[in-house]
Amino acid sequence: MHKDKKFLFHELKRRFAKAVSRNRAEGILFSGGLDSAVVAAYAKDSKAISIGLESYGEDRYYAEKVAKSLELDHCYKIVKIEEAIATIPKVIKILKSFDPVIPNDVTSYLGIKCAKDMGIKSMMTGDGSDEIFAGYDFMLEIKDLTGYLARMHSAMQFSSNKIGEAFEIDIKQPFLDKEFMDFSQGIDADLKIRRENRKTWGKWILRKAFEDVLPQEILWQSKRPLEYGSGMTELRKIVASKVSDEEFEEGKKRFPIRFWNKEHFYYYRIYREVVGEISAPEKGQKICECCRSGMALDAFHCKICGDVTEWKDVK
Repeated sequence: MHKDKKFLFHELKRRFAKAVSRNRAEGILFSGGLDSAVVAAYAKDSKAISIGLESYGEDRYYAEKVAKSLELDHCYKIVKIEEAIATIPKVIKILKSFDPVIPNDVTSYLGIKCAKDMGIKSMMTGDGSDEIFAGYDFMLEIKDLTGYLARMHSAMQFSSNKIGEAFEIDIKQPFLDKEFMDFSQGIDADLKIRRENRKTWGKWILRKAFEDVLPQEILWQSKRPLEYGSGMTELRKIVASKVSDEEFEEGKKRFPIRFWNKEHFYYYRIYREVVGEISAPEKGQKICECCRSGMALDAFHCKICGDVTEWKDVK
């Protein structure tokens, strides 16, 4: 890989512009975070759709700031708590999972549903950026980052694909474009995680490459999961409050599952209603230590319950 940083910045932008062009869609699932903003920079004529939980969404400020900067056609939909809660069983049924990332998936579901209601037939997302450019905080401590990312790339799956399929919306993911991924995987790890202004940042090269395109406040914002920006993280406290201490203790005794907390148990109760029993592992699979479902032998994340092998234990 070429070592000149200015050349790499230019090349990254050029190749990503082509990736967006090859994966063009009518709409963008838009949070105002770095990833969706980078997509929007090359798709200004696509409808940008954002979702926020009433009284809790933090993304509105960032989404509107980017939308104004890029002159986007932007729709910010405020969702009532009741609607968000009612969405949870629908998400669990589609994904066949009670992984506690459900609040993130609720945001995606409502954004894609909004697009469907507007007659939009295809949506772009920022999926894959964190996995390709080391955007998660825990990655800052991984010694063999290149090897870890390579393994993660082979197992990447995103809920937006299944949700889009349920709504008959074609999901496009420019960061996962094969040509762009081939280029990005060749970028040195020390350009993905690097210090800037006395702080260590993931996705460093992505931030630097777009300094002449996006506002500094957007480029150098800390990683903010979709559930926080949209306010859907508030759902965690709400659903946990719907499980009594007695119900939780009884559930832990009744089911052979290691529940993380009341919220996890709440999702599992819905899973049993809308999906059913957890299937036994198939031949050639290993057993998830948390829910006893089957996992690929090299997997470190259970798609059913969300259990994750501590990254330090991943070989």
